[in-house]
Amino acid sequence: MIDGTSAPRAERRRLGGWLPQSEAHMARYRTELAIKARERAAHSPRTSPVEELATLIQGDPVLRMDLTRAITQAQEAGYVLGYSSIDELMVIVDFLMTYAPPFSETSLIHCPLNAVLDWPMCMPSGYALFRDRALNAQLKRVLNSWCGFLSGPHSREHLSTSAPNGWFSPEADKRIGMGQFLCEPDKPHWGFASWNDFFTRQFRAGARPVDDPGNHKVIVSPCEAAPYNLRHDVRQHDTFWIKSQPYSLQNMFAAGQTGLASAFVGGSVYQAFLSAFNYHRWHAPVSGVISKAYAVDGSYYSDAEAEGEDPGGLNDSQGYITAVAARAVIVIECDDTSIGQVACLFVGMADVSSCMIEALPGQHVNKGEELGFFQYGGSTCCLVFQPGVVRDFIPRPPFDDKASPVKVNQRIAIAR
Repeated sequence: MIDGTSAPRAERRRLGGWLPQSEAHMARYRTELAIKARERAAHSPRTSPVEELATLIQGDPVLRMDLTRAITQAQEAGYVLGYSSIDELMVIVDFLMTYAPPFSETSLIHCPLNAVLDWPMCMPSGYALFRDRALNAQLKRVLNSWCGFLSGPHSREHLSTSAPNGWFSPEADKRIGMGQFLCEPDKPHWGFASWNDFFTRQFRAGARPVDDPGNHKVIVSPCEAAPYNLRHDVRQHDTFWIKSQPYSLQNMFAAGQTGLASAFVGGSVYQAFLSAFNYHRWHAPVSGVISKAYAVDGSYYSDAEAEGEDPGGLNDSQGYITAVAARAVIVIECDDTSIGQVACLFVGMADVSSCMIEALPGQHVNKGEELGFFQYGGSTCCLVFQPGVVRDFIPRPPFDDKASPVKVNQRIAIAR
């Protein structure tokens, strides 16, 4: 696991470019966002999901107490939030329901709601709050509402070449490299129907060839993602909430999947995180038949208490969130029977509203074939291997959080 514990909290790296490194930039962003939100709230009614969220929190004495305390604790710790009460927070959340993320070279805010909740969620009163089932169920409705906007034509405000906020501007293109993706620069918004259409853009043919497609022993990366952690001899049940965040298979696969979890006891877990600027579709790491494909509801902004004040907004809790966050699970029965099963977990972080599964149980997939995709927000992925299957992992710890992502379809492991 990337070790950021030796660095001061204010200096720790926010992985993947979802949030800026500078807390000063974050504070300025939250303040400016709050001003815009208040201006619009003066003449616009709240959207239904946000009004329902406010009603839920205000009507539940424990939720109201915990959120009020979390806000106060963050302010007393010296953080600039842009709000000082639940009602002021709801005004900002409602504003974000029609917010199209702009590109910014200096203030990279690609998970705006995460930026707003960044400090309350890792305050003493915030930990229990953001684990609450009813709260997370309503947060899912809120995020789905925003996702609906991001999937519509009005979300394309910044899909342009206009500097400094256009996603096709010269500065943005240095980060993204649109030439490697399917797009139509001669059309409005480069041919993208919505923000989510842009976010889930596809590579041009040949941009990400599959390493050794005919060699079943070569296992490839399911995502364009930078290595985060590699653990061996994983357990069915483990204390995923402690500082080291060991993987707990039963919790990762969900309560009703005891048989599946037991098949991987003693095996290995490889985890990687996706960048804000890269590719957000998932591909098969091996060839085989899909034996399971299902979604698991979970939390959206729950931090590991052992990490303390996580300025990366879930970045330092990536092991923990494999057991608690909303996620998709796809299990492949490999064509190479000596490998057995390989499980793929695609975990939503922060503002992710949907983990979209395209592969179906019983379907045969070839290595490199698409399995699904993340809709807007931060994300991480895991591959889980049965014991004794992998001979060598290509990425080896300690991992460098400044390293470039491993390309999708590039080899990450060699089976025995």
